[in-house]
Amino acid sequence: MTGSATYQSVFLRDLRLSTAHSLVTQAGAPSLVLPNETPTRYLQAVIDGLCDLSLRDPLTGLANRRHFRTVLEREIDRMARSGEAALLLMLDIDHFKKINDTHGHIAGDIVLQSVARTLLGCVRPMDTLARYGGEEFAIVLPSCQAAFGRSIAERIREAVESTTIRVSPALDLNVSVSIGGAYALQWIRSTTQLWIERADNQLYQAKSAGRNRICIEEQPDSTVSAEEKSMLFGPLSMYLHANEADQSNVIQADPTDTPDAGR
Repeated sequence: MTGSATYQSVFLRDLRLSTAHSLVTQAGAPSLVLPNETPTRYLQAVIDGLCDLSLRDPLTGLANRRHFRTVLEREIDRMARSGEAALLLMLDIDHFKKINDTHGHIAGDIVLQSVARTLLGCVRPMDTLARYGGEEFAIVLPSCQAAFGRSIAERIREAVESTTIRVSPALDLNVSVSIGGAYALQWIRSTTQLWIERADNQLYQAKSAGRNRICIEEQPDSTVSAEEKSMLFGPLSMYLHANEADQSNVIQADPTDTPDAGR
């Protein structure tokens, strides 16, 4: 709002907040009890809760695609400015359709929730894990050097494969995941779509090669060479040196050397 905006008092009794209140409290947010909160704090808590819900997958509790794309945008901006490494992993549960067809969609939901918990145990607080859609998950790992990307992906693959999923008292399942990965382009402002497509292409290769395996694209060489730096900053450096030389050649006049001196 601008400074000239007109502010008007809002009374909670005039707002239809029952549905919003139910959504937030049922999602596990702290109980919002109006008598124990000021109207402003209560309303802000409802708004914050709805914002959080809008960024999370309701089944697994992970970040959803909307939130994940926002994180990717932020990482691309950081890569372009700092040149640090970042790895995007796309993961797909192998033969998931067969699980749904054989054991039902409830069993499929249990598998998705179990895989989500396993993946959460494999990532750092600074990483972002999301359910990208269906049986596909995505992880962005900031500051992940090329030397460690494959070993991290392998640890994730092994963790999922070794986790037994209790679907019912009479049914245990084990699943595997295929993983594709791509590094962000350093010093280059790329797009989220291109980064995702590159990682998805690696995931497709992992699936085509037999599933339950990893394919990670070699980190592109997008560093700036000394020659390129010279080309980028050379003209500016030449200008600065020339400007300094011009200033050093300026002869300051003798304050006594004036037309009136000697009179």
